[in-house]
Amino acid sequence: MRTIKHLSIPLLLLVSWLLSACAAPIAEAPVGEAATTVKTLVVGLAEAPLTLDPADHRNRTTETVIRNMFDGLVTRDTRNGVHLELAESAELLDPVTWEFKLRRGVKFHDGSEMTADDVVFTFNRIIQENMIEYPEPHTSPRKGLIAPLQEVEKVDDYTVRFHLSAPWPPAMQLFVHQQVVPQAYLEAVGTKGFVEQPIGAGPFKFVSGQLDDQIVMERFDDYWGGAPTLPPVGPACVDRAIFRVIPEASTRVAALLAGEVHIIQAVPPELVGALMQSPDVVVKTAPGTRPKWVELNVNQPPFDNKLVRQALNHLVDKDLIIEAIYEGRAVPLPGVLSPFNDFADPSLSPYPYDIDRGLALLAEAGINDANGDGKLDWEGATWSFVIDTIEEHRQLGEAVVSQLQQAGVDANLRLWEYSVVRPMLLAGERTAYLGDWGDSAFDPVGHMEAKWHGIVEGSPYGRGNFSGYNNPRVNELIVAGETETNVDKRREIYNEAQAILYDEAPAIFLILPEEVEASRANVTNWEPASDSRINLHDVCLE
Repeated sequence: MRTIKHLSIPLLLLVSWLLSACAAPIAEAPVGEAATTVKTLVVGLAEAPLTLDPADHRNRTTETVIRNMFDGLVTRDTRNGVHLELAESAELLDPVTWEFKLRRGVKFHDGSEMTADDVVFTFNRIIQENMIEYPEPHTSPRKGLIAPLQEVEKVDDYTVRFHLSAPWPPAMQLFVHQQVVPQAYLEAVGTKGFVEQPIGAGPFKFVSGQLDDQIVMERFDDYWGGAPTLPPVGPACVDRAIFRVIPEASTRVAALLAGEVHIIQAVPPELVGALMQSPDVVVKTAPGTRPKWVELNVNQPPFDNKLVRQALNHLVDKDLIIEAIYEGRAVPLPGVLSPFNDFADPSLSPYPYDIDRGLALLAEAGINDANGDGKLDWEGATWSFVIDTIEEHRQLGEAVVSQLQQAGVDANLRLWEYSVVRPMLLAGERTAYLGDWGDSAFDPVGHMEAKWHGIVEGSPYGRGNFSGYNNPRVNELIVAGETETNVDKRREIYNEAQAILYDEAPAIFLILPEEVEASRANVTNWEPASDSRINLHDVCLE
């Protein structure tokens, strides 16, 4: 396994090559032609978007592309502040009823006006069964994000009411992730026609492209302006925006250094230093919202013993990983919630790195070096297991495996495509999985019920539960926290759940990295967002 304390020789050569790469910037028109220059902003994406249909995905990169063509009732700034967008006002009429007044004069890209009919259609298409008919009838995967929304009522052409099944404190944070589509156009062309030529009410309109290559957009000059509390307001600053898919991190970084793209996402930790040495590049960070851990299959021996799970938490030096891999751009996890989550329990501290304590716990669970060969034994044989992960987490996975091996654990790493391994994880067929889960709402809802509630088929509960953890009391607390409106009582609920999860340790709680992105120096009015969505409406090129 690769050491984490120093850059390997191939990586040093890569950094050297990146720094010496052709740094010719994106071609600019001669000064005399500046007035007619088409300003094109190019973004290098780490993965391909899955669709251009706002209702048919659960993917951050997809939403990044979509949000530049579509607006929602509300939006989020680069941290966790929610701002009115297509809604002129939002009022909680009673504990289960939200009323939104819509802005008048908002146009879709085909020139038609957005009204309450479009909003009702948009949300019915998400919450009702089998409303998406292409490529075969199915229910929107985004339904789980707004599960308490039961009915959308049109009051008049510019007023809608959302009726919930129960009080729902994080409603506005979750409404951020739903964008409005034009009913008449979508019904006329069908879902297939819509994804091939999408029309929204956002700052850019679709021109051309394909998902695995690039998506080209141009400024929508009749754009209504955008959230008034997020200036500047008005049409987009640049004429054209291109989202280019560049999955290989080193290629993405090289493209930025060579001036082929203006902004890149997911800068790998080992290449941050190379970018910071270039005067033509600016590296920026934002507090992360994707906690990383190794989920342990609590239904497979010996991981069904919490002493084993606690022990592994003590055998991983999170601080060393943060310094050696992330150069300090991360924090250790104090349990299941990001420390930036609004309901994280501040009394919890990360499991300390303590090999002696970890080995003692393992010995108590019947795992020790029985024959003195430096490897831990369990039930008469060397204790060996595999940690599964995906390419994105390879370096972190290698570091974790290396540290476990140093403690005598015969751990190994195996890489998968996420779409292949996910069904096996949900079926309880794997032993350990290193991954993450988004926490972009800064609220336990959207996070706790997915990862730490027992799996309930046909519901959002346990949809990302790869450990098989299923504690009735934690399930009860997670459900209670979703509807409790008293903030102090809600905090008590989540504190109890976090304490149980911390003790039972269904995962090795690792780290929360910062979001690291970079741009060319001539990109202005751009900041990376904690939820990693890029809004190009305000971004300019000097």
